[in-house]
Amino acid sequence: MATRLGQHLLDLVDTLRYEPVDRRIRASLDGRPVLDTTDAVLVWEPRRVVPMYAVPPTDLSADLVPCAPAQPPPHLPPVLGPVNFAWHHTPGQDHDLVVGDRTLPHAAFTPEDPDLGGRVVVEWAPFAWVEEAQPVTGHPHDPFKRIDVLRSDRHVVVSLGGTVLGDTCHAIALHETHIPVRWYLPHDDVATDLLVGSPSSTTCAYKGHATHVSLAPDAVTGLGTQGVDIGWSYTHPLEEVAAIKGMICFYSERTDLELDGVAVPRPVTPWSSPRDQQRF
Repeated sequence: MATRLGQHLLDLVDTLRYEPVDRRIRASLDGRPVLDTTDAVLVWEPRRVVPMYAVPPTDLSADLVPCAPAQPPPHLPPVLGPVNFAWHHTPGQDHDLVVGDRTLPHAAFTPEDPDLGGRVVVEWAPFAWVEEAQPVTGHPHDPFKRIDVLRSDRHVVVSLGGTVLGDTCHAIALHETHIPVRWYLPHDDVATDLLVGSPSSTTCAYKGHATHVSLAPDAVTGLGTQGVDIGWSYTHPLEEVAAIKGMICFYSERTDLELDGVAVPRPVTPWSSPRDQQRF
């Protein structure tokens, strides 16, 4: 029987996974070195879809102070992103990380797995990271992930509550491994008068920093909070995805999508509503 590879990889999400990397990895805090190694591995903890770097403790320029584990809250979704690093679902030792006169609570974790050779997983967010001489944002790059940016002439219509938010034949389809196709619409083909800026923002290691948009109050009646953070835009995307600059993309998990007149079912992903995520 043939194996569907993408599904097979997703089926491993409940396990502790790792992959060696053959590059120099450095991290610093406000210009002060924290680690410098050529012996790192990428570690995906159970329920995590984004890896973190694990490094030999001898390659740390910071002190590890053992601490009691943080207890994850109940009723978490089955798949977690890169936030809330201190929530671990595999045996191991939590550490505070001391850099000079600063103590970063729960910023390091040593899994109890001999295959990792005692390496310490280090939180990403507080530090500035460099792979070789290239700054990296968001989280480590996943060697099993790919992004393709394709111009499309398909007829793309996005709506919510029966109100059209975007209608174009000049979209860009962004294909990213394990994520639904994201359709980026030209600004002129979006009903921007129905949208308002959102205080929310996100960072993608492959695309850069995104600002979000929500439906304007009363733009569509009867939706409640469904119109909050329904889309995003990259004003200054990374060079690899420069074609999506200034375009608007709507969550296909939170809006209704039609391609060439055919309705596309809403996917269930970590960006779906909590109720829908129970089906993930």
